Parts: sequence; structure tokens; C-alpha cells
Amino acid sequence: MKMLPYQTVKDKIIHVREQDVMLDYSVAELYGVETREINQAVKNNPKKFPKGYVFELDGQEVTDLRSKNLIATSSKSRVNPKAFTEKGLYMLATILKGDRATETTIAIIEAYAKLRELSRTIGELSANPDKFAQKSLMQKSGEIMADLFGDDMQTNETETEIELNFAVLKLKHTIKRKRDE
Repeated sequence: MKMLPYQTVKDKIIHVREQDVMLDYSVAELYGVETREINQAVKNNPKKFPKGYVFELDGQEVTDLRSKNLIATSSKSRVNPKAFTEKGLYMLATILKGDRATETTIAIIEAYAKLRELSRTIGELSANPDKFAQKSLMQKSGEIMADLFGDDMQTNETETEIELNFAVLKLKHTIKRKRDE
């Protein structure tokens, strides 16, 4: 079974209403089905999608996401997209079947787990005054970021730097590669 690249899934996760979600058409693209099939699964199984599992974006949210280029400006659907929370995506996985559905579900679970782990590590880092513990947490954060960016990261030289600025700290991760001679 060929796994979906982590980056493919991570790029489809957006932040709306203070949570990480995936829009219905992105979910459909990952699962290799039409958006209407995803929305039909929700409609046919309302008990599996209680409040907090899936919600429809309002007009202002759609406008905001379009202005940030997170929704294609050419997609002028008659209905606003639905946003699946992590719980909603797990529930959707119980409905969709097949090898592609299994691969996609595993990739989605891994993506959310890595994002949660990085968030938790950064939170611990900012709350811990011990220099040794901070260094250990910085190393762990760097390892998680390396996992997140993986082998798909492009480098033109022998060194690549990734710098992330958070409210409480600034993370800088440098990857050095040996030149093949």
C-alpha cells in the first residue's frame, strides 16, 4: 500500500474558528472522490457527525479564506464549503471504504498527530525555565520539524534553514547536507 506524502495532507489543513480543519473539497481530493460524495456521506449519517465534527463556513469565512488564497477565487459554488474537524475526519473514515480511503485516513491521522506534537513541544518549551530542558525540547522540536518537512524539502546548497516565529519563541532549524563528490 503506497502512503500519501505527509506534506500533501498538511498543506490541506487550514485554521478556522480557532481549530485546524480540512475543507470538504480537499478531503474529496485526498480520498479521490467527488465533493458531493463526501457531503452525501455526512447527510446520510447525521448521527455520526454531531456538533463540532463538521460545520459549514459562513460567507465572511469564505471571503476571508479567498483573500488569503486558501480557497480558489474561481470556486464560486452555490453552497459554502463544509469544514471537517479532526473528529469529523475520523468519523468520515468509518464510512469511506477501500485501499485509497485507508491510505488517506492513515495520512490524515499522522498529519494531525505531528501538528499536535509540535504544538505541545513548543508549549512545554515556553513554560519551562530550565535551560537543559529547553535545549532538549528545542532538539525535539527540530526533529519534529524535520519529520514534517521530510525528504521533499528542496535544497540548492549544502545547508537549509527553516525559521518559525511563534509568539513566545523563535525556532531555527538548520539541515546540513554533505556534498557528493
